[in-house]
Amino acid sequence: MLSGLSRMFFLGVTCLLMSSGYTRAETTVSPQRKPACDSQICRLSHVQSVTCEGSQANLQCGEGQVLVIHGADYGRRDKTTCSAGRPASQLQDVQCSSQTSTSVVAESCNGKNSCTISATNSVFGDPCVGTYKYLEVDYTCQFQTVTCEESEANLQCGKGQILVIHRSDYGRHDQTTCSNLQPHCRLRDVQCSSPESIEVIAASCNGKNSCNISASNSVFGNPCFGTSKYLEVDYTCQFQSVTCEGSEANLQCEKGQVLVIHGADYGRHDKTTCSAGRPASQLQVVQCSSQTSTSVVAESCNGKNSCTISSSNSVFGDPCFGTYKYLEVVYTCQ
Repeated sequence: MLSGLSRMFFLGVTCLLMSSGYTRAETTVSPQRKPACDSQICRLSHVQSVTCEGSQANLQCGEGQVLVIHGADYGRRDKTTCSAGRPASQLQDVQCSSQTSTSVVAESCNGKNSCTISATNSVFGDPCVGTYKYLEVDYTCQFQTVTCEESEANLQCGKGQILVIHRSDYGRHDQTTCSNLQPHCRLRDVQCSSPESIEVIAASCNGKNSCNISASNSVFGNPCFGTSKYLEVDYTCQFQSVTCEGSEANLQCEKGQVLVIHGADYGRHDKTTCSAGRPASQLQVVQCSSQTSTSVVAESCNGKNSCTISSSNSVFGDPCFGTYKYLEVVYTCQ
């Protein structure tokens, strides 16, 4: 086992050999960092905030979590949102949007545990004079971990919760992270990224209560030979409920907590969920979704300690006639 000093000397010699041409030269073109995951469970874990003009948006995460802003829009997209008591003339322009909305909110809020921002022209400018506007923000509250190469990442959720992986990257993007005892030559490449990172982590960890995964080339491949790497993982912990058509979803929080619905979907997205005893003809359509799912569940359950809702066409409508459906709900207790 090499001591810290011996390891540093060994790495220094390795760097010298690399620069002298005594080791195999490899040219690596680092790919672009992959965007956040696009799985169904990821989409359902987002939080949508709507704040009428003149009020303040209050974005809040739980202990140990940070805000990640996915999108924001200050303007007007319909005639009903934030319309109470407003004359029709202030609601007509529904093609109104401040182009800087996302960057303004992201700059103010990303990485913080909580954030307050005003839905006003003084913050976002006035994209449509005379129109009453509102601020929409799409965000998640995420745990963020960094694991140095050859160590193990330990992702953990509370009792009854599941991991939802939002972003992962194995590589290097600065010269300071995981730099202890590393010679400079192993820190120079800051455009290093394994393109398989998100797929590997998601396949290993999504849907589990906890997950251990090694930050190593054997797991992710070696995207930059001779560079000391690290694994970044951004994730959330969510409760997930799946209820087959014709049954009732029972959502329950502990005493003193209330339900916060992040997303819901009534329909079908695969051929296996809620498939027992069903003919193949009822499982074929896997692009089936009721567009009102989230609003229906949120209206019924948000702010309550517990909630029961029927997984049925009478509640959500029938988005795909003849297909046997199920209701997915992703929520937290706060």
